Amino acid sequence: MNAPPPIPADLARLLRRGFALEYLTLGWNVAGVAVLAAAAIAARSVALAGFGLDSLIEIGASVVVVWELSGTGEYRRRRALRLIAVAFIGLAVYLLIQSSWALASGHRAAHSPGGIAWTAVTAVVMAALAYGKARTGAALGNPVLSAEGHVTLVDAVLAAAVLTGLVLNAAAGWWWADPLAGYVLVFYAVREVHGLLTGRH
Repeated sequence: MNAPPPIPADLARLLRRGFALEYLTLGWNVAGVAVLAAAAIAARSVALAGFGLDSLIEIGASVVVVWELSGTGEYRRRRALRLIAVAFIGLAVYLLIQSSWALASGHRAAHSPGGIAWTAVTAVVMAALAYGKARTGAALGNPVLSAEGHVTLVDAVLAAAVLTGLVLNAAAGWWWADPLAGYVLVFYAVREVHGLLTGRH
């Protein structure tokens, strides 16, 4: 049974919460781009570089939701989603090339304590934000916010995947875990492109 539509006072409160969740996501990902860029360069890690690029793309996804919550028209939202799809294609191509090169050449990324710490905290933060977006989107009856909450949850899973690769590399010397985490990101990017282009977001 569908929940009744929120009354105006509740609607205003829920919209404020939706905006707050998106701005928190934006702020975290902006900081993440800087942190991950530094960690990826220092460790020469394909997975960290890919996750940093993913954070950059997620900034665009949050901006799309902020536009939608502000009452932006459907045409502009569709155009923005297409641009995000193009960015995900670029991410997938970059990671496919870099991960394949790393595996073929036997490239060994250095240990990255900073990368491990950031991805661990990011997994927790993104999971909490995803939960908040799912509840708020459902209460508002807003499928865009709910769908972006799903993307945020996937972001938490990706952070956990990258974290696993970094820990295996550092603890067990499994150098190939880093490019394999890059392939996980490739799969995610292709999945997102399919969803964006077929209207499933």
